[in-house]
Amino acid sequence: MSLVRKRILVTGGSGFLGSHLCERLIGMGHNVLCVDNYFTGRKDNIKHLLDNSQFEALRHDVTFPLYVEVDEIYNLACPASPIHYQFDPVQTTKTSVIGAINMLGLAKRVKAKVLQASTSEVYGDPTVHPQTEDYRGNVNPLGPRACYDEGKRAAETLFFDYYRQHRTRIKVVRIFNTYGPRMHPNDGRVVSNFIVQALQGEPLTLYGDGSQTRSFCFVDDLVEGFIRLMGTDDSVTGPVNIGNPHEITVSELAHTIIRMTGSNSVIRYLPLPQDDPTQRCPDITLARSLLDWEPKVELEVGLGRTIDYFKKLLAETR
Repeated sequence: MSLVRKRILVTGGSGFLGSHLCERLIGMGHNVLCVDNYFTGRKDNIKHLLDNSQFEALRHDVTFPLYVEVDEIYNLACPASPIHYQFDPVQTTKTSVIGAINMLGLAKRVKAKVLQASTSEVYGDPTVHPQTEDYRGNVNPLGPRACYDEGKRAAETLFFDYYRQHRTRIKVVRIFNTYGPRMHPNDGRVVSNFIVQALQGEPLTLYGDGSQTRSFCFVDDLVEGFIRLMGTDDSVTGPVNIGNPHEITVSELAHTIIRMTGSNSVIRYLPLPQDDPTQRCPDITLARSLLDWEPKVELEVGLGRTIDYFKKLLAETR
């Protein structure tokens, strides 16, 4: 249990990452205000917390100001999968940029510490491998992914401008591919796509030739990184990469999931989407040195837990 019970705001708190973070913070003894407009967040993700006196849920869109009294803010609000963030790209950019302004304004007013959930997408299709925090990226500002990539880059700019201009207490984390229970079954991300397709006996849709690499971090490890970064002193602002440095090709992932689910699914190859990165892997030297953090959950252990979650979810929806 934490010695000091804090009032903590989590925007996007009913989403995949947010719900796990809320759960962890409550377990540490804090009071948590979960804010979400439920565009991609799901009430089912937080229903087990609703009867907890330390938890409160509020329907709210972060593009509008929020007036609450809190000690810490985790700003996770924004659709994070290409299918969802490209559905309404203008709103995606507004959520990243105006949402950041509103949460920074709140943090400034109540003197709260505020963490921005940024993304490895700020690196675009990287020409440096693995990606270090000082790499400035290779992003197409005009493409279909730009609403998310550039929105998050602008949010980082705002965070550091508030830090320099107002001495706002900021933390910026760059999230690499994360997976685990409570992923949205229709979010179009490779892990959830493959698992759902394999469990339903459908072809696994693999974009490109499958040689592109990704690195996958289990959600519990990611949340631990968030909390460790928030716990650092005010001189540590980030950005800090949080992700798993172990690379795997998308083709290897597909075959691993087919094996682990015992599926008879075949692989169907489709064209690679525009601006889809060929490599994405974090250099976590900074996380190791500043936070004493590195991922602990092995890929097949995490995949097993995720497969079990989707088995149960699909059984409930039949």
